[in-house]
Order: sequence, then C-alpha cells, then structure tokens
Amino acid sequence: MATIVKTPSGTWKAVIRKNGWPTTAKTFRTKRDAEDWSRRTEDEMVRGVYIQRGASERLTFDAALDRYLTEVTPTKKPATQRAEKLKAKPLREFFGDYALAAIGVDLVARYRDQRLATASQRVNKATGKATLLRPATVRLELALLGHVFTTAIKEWRIGLVQNPVHNIRKPSAGEGRDRRLSGDEETRVLAAVDAYSNPMLGWIVRIALETGMRSSEITGLRVHQVDTTRRIVRLADTKNDSARTVPMTRTAQALFEQALANPLRPKDCDLVFFGEPGRDGQRRPYNFNKAWNDLKHRIGIADLRFHDLRHEAVSRLVEAGLSDQEVAAISGHKSMQMLKRYTHLRAEDLVGKLDAIGVTPPAGKRSL
Repeated sequence: MATIVKTPSGTWKAVIRKNGWPTTAKTFRTKRDAEDWSRRTEDEMVRGVYIQRGASERLTFDAALDRYLTEVTPTKKPATQRAEKLKAKPLREFFGDYALAAIGVDLVARYRDQRLATASQRVNKATGKATLLRPATVRLELALLGHVFTTAIKEWRIGLVQNPVHNIRKPSAGEGRDRRLSGDEETRVLAAVDAYSNPMLGWIVRIALETGMRSSEITGLRVHQVDTTRRIVRLADTKNDSARTVPMTRTAQALFEQALANPLRPKDCDLVFFGEPGRDGQRRPYNFNKAWNDLKHRIGIADLRFHDLRHEAVSRLVEAGLSDQEVAAISGHKSMQMLKRYTHLRAEDLVGKLDAIGVTPPAGKRSL
C-alpha cells in the first residue's frame, strides 16, 4: 500500500514501497490525485509494466537535444554533423519547451503536418511562388527526432512508454531524382567548366562523369589514393562507410594525371584538389559549390545538381552492359534497390536494343 501524507506546504505526497521495485514518490496538489496515481502505479507494478517517468517528466526536449548534439552527433561523419545541426533547429523551435513525457503521437503528427505545409526557400519558376518543403526533408527531421527518443530510452535510461515517432505515418519518400543530361547540356557544361579560371573545377566535373564518384569522394582524395599506373582510385572514407576501389577509364586516367601534375599544388599539401588556407593555416579540400552554382545558372541549366553527374555516370555504366554487381562495385551502392534509383535507362536506347534482337509479334497475333 502507498503512504500518503500531507506536506507542510499543503500538498500531498504519495510514497510507494514494494518488494522488488525502487521506492517511488510523487507530490500532488490534492489527496485525490495522490490516491489515483498510487493505485495506477501499484497496478502497473503488479502487471510488471511500470516505468519510472520522473526523469522524462523533468527533462525537456531542448535539454535532451543539446545532450544528443553533444554526445551522439560528434560520432558521425562531418557532413552528417552539419546536417543534423540544421535539422535540429525546427525541432527545437517546436518541441523545445515540452518535457519528453509530454511529447506524444498527436504532437509529433502535428509537427509533421505543419512542416509539410511550410514554404521552402525554393521558388517555382512557373508561378514565381515559394514551394513547400519536400516530404523527404520532413522525413529526415522526423528521423532525427526519433533517434533522440531512441537514445534517451536505450542509453540514457529515461523512462518513456514509447517512441512517439514510431507510431505516426511518415511522409512519402517519393520516387527519387532521375535527372539525366540531355541534348547539348553536357557540351555546354564541359565548355563552361573548361573556361573557368581554376582548372580543378573542370577536372572534378569530368571525373564525376567518368567514375560516378560523389563530390565529397573526389574533393577529399589524397595523392596516395590515386594510382594512375594501375588505373584505380582507393576510397577509404565513403558515405556508407565501406571502402572501395574505383577503376579509371582512359579519360579518367588522363584527368587524374593532369590534376596530380598541377604546378600550383604546395609541396606540403597532399590533397589532389586543394583550397586556399583557412584562418588556422590549414588547407582543406577545394570547395567548388559557389563556382558550380554560378556556372550552371549562367548557362541556363539551373536545375542540374552536381550529384546528377553521378546519376548520369552510373546510368551509362548500365547502358554499357555492365552487370548490377559490377556497377555496384564501382558506384559503392550496397543494395540493388538503391542502385535501381540511379539506373533509369533511356527509352530510346531500349528501342534500339529491341530492334537489334528483332523482337516482333508472331504472325496473326495482335499486341495487347
């Protein structure tokens, strides 16, 4: 049985002492509330489902998020760290003052709906109006929110009945981007990067088209990782944490030889593509984002992203007849499902292949 006593301040304190369970106490404004809580808590103990909620009722989401960003986020890749800090801002604004115990499924669903109705910084060219946040953006924010709760439950031992993010409907991830170069776009892009003042931009863009490597994989390359004699590039730090070796085409080999022979590389710098020294005197990988964005707007292909060059390169490998396993070994995709998003074959190319093998309907039969 619980012990319920009146405190000097006029509140009522309920204390539960039960064999096999830690002593539990809570203070209430009225005796009725203390009695109701005591009955519920003892019943949960009898059924073996009692959870100490004190910590979750005291810990605000703002404090939990600070702890997560301090303890968990630094263990991740630099790019992921930057992304999580950005995604944490809207989460903090919405949930910051709530205690973890007060964040339920309905509140998370409200956040989801509110974010899906939020205008983004992108503008629709046809209407001139700002577009809404992409569902994928909201999914990533919810993923961070869910991991904060998972970490609080499993590692910080915060008493919570459930992770509220697990029980809501997530926004659709969509079919994925399938942008390919068309018409004279490749010619215009290559002409523009070749005319740029810094030759490293041209080498980087062409290498992306030849190898399908990600921008971070290219710019982060060290001299010792590039073997132009054996025509391979060894990647140790990739997006999916799996090392891989990327073969070079003859064109890629020539591009890397030019980059390695760059006369402007300082003697104490082993980066293949290097930037100017920072305030600390350290050189970091060449940051070409502004140059790339300015260039594609200038030539009228503003919707082309650098990652689309990887999509183009991997699709060309498939069109060249390489097997899924061979393409995955080059591109680094772990699952065939992810690889499928990058291998949308052009319909006109398939028409040519059908003509080559002479596929025609049997005489006297009509196509459905």
